[in-house]
Amino acid sequence: MAKYHKPENRIVQELKDIAHKLRIDSIRATDASKSGHPTSCASMAEIMSVLFFHTMRYKLSSPKDACNDRFILSKGHAAPILYAAWAEAGLFPVNELLNLRKIDSDLEGHPTPRLNFIDVGTGSLGQGLSVSCGMAYVGKYYDKASYRVYCLIGDGESAEGSVWEAMHFASYYKLDNLVAIFDVNRLGQSEPTSLQHDMEVYRKRAESFGFNAIVVDGHDVEELCKAFHEAANTKNKPTALICKTFKGKNFPNIEDLEDWHGKALGDKSAGVIQHLESLIKNKGHLQLHPQKAVIEDAPKVDISNVTLASPPEYKLGEQIATRFAYGTAIAKLAASHSRVIALDGDTKNSTFSDKIKKVDPSRHIECFIAEQNLVGVAIGAACRDRTVAFVSTFATFFTRAFDQIRMGAISQTNVNFVGSHCGVSIGEDGPSQMALEDIALFRSIPGSTVFYPADAVSTERAVEIAANTKGVCFIRTSRPNTAVIYKNDEQFKIGKAKVVKSSNKDQVLLIGAGVTLYEAIAASDELAAAGIGARVIDLFTIKPIDAATIIANAKQCKGRIVVVEDHYPEGGVGEAVMSAVAEERDIIVKHLAVPRVPRSGPPKVLLHMFGIDAKCIVAAAQEIIKK
Repeated sequence: MAKYHKPENRIVQELKDIAHKLRIDSIRATDASKSGHPTSCASMAEIMSVLFFHTMRYKLSSPKDACNDRFILSKGHAAPILYAAWAEAGLFPVNELLNLRKIDSDLEGHPTPRLNFIDVGTGSLGQGLSVSCGMAYVGKYYDKASYRVYCLIGDGESAEGSVWEAMHFASYYKLDNLVAIFDVNRLGQSEPTSLQHDMEVYRKRAESFGFNAIVVDGHDVEELCKAFHEAANTKNKPTALICKTFKGKNFPNIEDLEDWHGKALGDKSAGVIQHLESLIKNKGHLQLHPQKAVIEDAPKVDISNVTLASPPEYKLGEQIATRFAYGTAIAKLAASHSRVIALDGDTKNSTFSDKIKKVDPSRHIECFIAEQNLVGVAIGAACRDRTVAFVSTFATFFTRAFDQIRMGAISQTNVNFVGSHCGVSIGEDGPSQMALEDIALFRSIPGSTVFYPADAVSTERAVEIAANTKGVCFIRTSRPNTAVIYKNDEQFKIGKAKVVKSSNKDQVLLIGAGVTLYEAIAASDELAAAGIGARVIDLFTIKPIDAATIIANAKQCKGRIVVVEDHYPEGGVGEAVMSAVAEERDIIVKHLAVPRVPRSGPPKVLLHMFGIDAKCIVAAAQEIIKK
């Protein structure tokens, strides 16, 4: 290990003084907004001082430069001290901190990327370390750069299982460029944390997860400097810096007391600030800035215009599962662009994300059965536009990571989610494996795009389009083989549906998606034999939905629509269609969906049992025509 050189006494004192200034800034900011968490800020003041003014390498002029060290504040409620650190470093005037939490200020109650120095939104606790793992993985294995990743975690949030999923991931992949900093200030929101100040238990847990665990006095600047030096020189394992701290440190009659979480100090502020100012030795304006130059070794990356290496190559009528076509598409994207990556949760041989490994094994990240961490790692990997990330698993398992996904939207992430094994059409595996809520989940995400391709050609194009689309994207793929119905040169666009079957005498419009599109086509054929014209639409994207095409075709079919989906009624395709036509006169919608918790059985039997096969569609069409 490189020899440690203790900082000069002048530097040590300046770092102590900055910590006190950060505390004062946090008090003033939260007082101005009459809300916030000044005591939670106070416990981490020395940590922030040492990190931002001694340890980290970053360009103040370009906070998100690819070569900068990264900092993630997982305990997002301590945002005021993070803002204060950047202000004291000189990024923006300190007096702007008084705009904290105001409606016209981006200094929100918890950090979001509205600010140019924030990578991801935090505040829903237990998620920051997973994001940091994604950043560190990219830094070590793809960028092969010198930048390091620091994540500050509250002791209360360390009860979240996602933290330990992330710790397992970090040690498994030997992320020695990652430092997890635990601010063990003993007190939670409503009572003391379960471990309080039992530092030995924290140390043993971190070590058992494969971390280099260092227990320090989190208010001792010299100990912190030395610990960060040790972390930087530790190879083949991440470091956990476990800091014993006190909530409300140096706040007289408040330090280490309960019932001060999430409260501005109010009439106690003046006395506390006066005390803190008395602890500052350098009374003038502090000019200390980061001492270490950024190492310019992160490569330039351009993730625009990602295309398939070759167009789809299928025969009309060929039976191909859309999940298999996804695997083909991700491999084609990887062949044409070095920054396309796939992440999976030990389902890669079912989602077919493992097909990317034939192009480049290093571009597949196995996250094992830990879906919350899987999503967080992907969000981190996509930060600063370093990768085009595709995350796949059974669609139903994304529901357990809903919080991470919604925080991804707040983080302005561009991650692509691919969920296979949707609906009762998966068959004998039964309801625990059947995604029947996933469309509702992803439709509810702000700014999301939801693809539901029906065949192999449209799936490949959906994957290509998603790679170039901002925001959260979801592609729903199916387990059963389905026939190729589109020519290889068919053009697809977000928000544009396809009319796949029509006549001049259509009396009803059938709308399906995925496997139910084929049931709708079969129903149309059966209705035609009975002298009833039934038009069929493939939506391609459920969000945004092609309202114009639906309305125009519905009016040509006497205002009658039957929607059929392999999903629960709430929040799925049917409700999307009904929203699209809600303000139109003389249009009625018959909605077929899975009405209750299903069971195991053969796919065709289940489709009929739960009312979404061709026979059920025929009956619904005949019923609606009578109205």
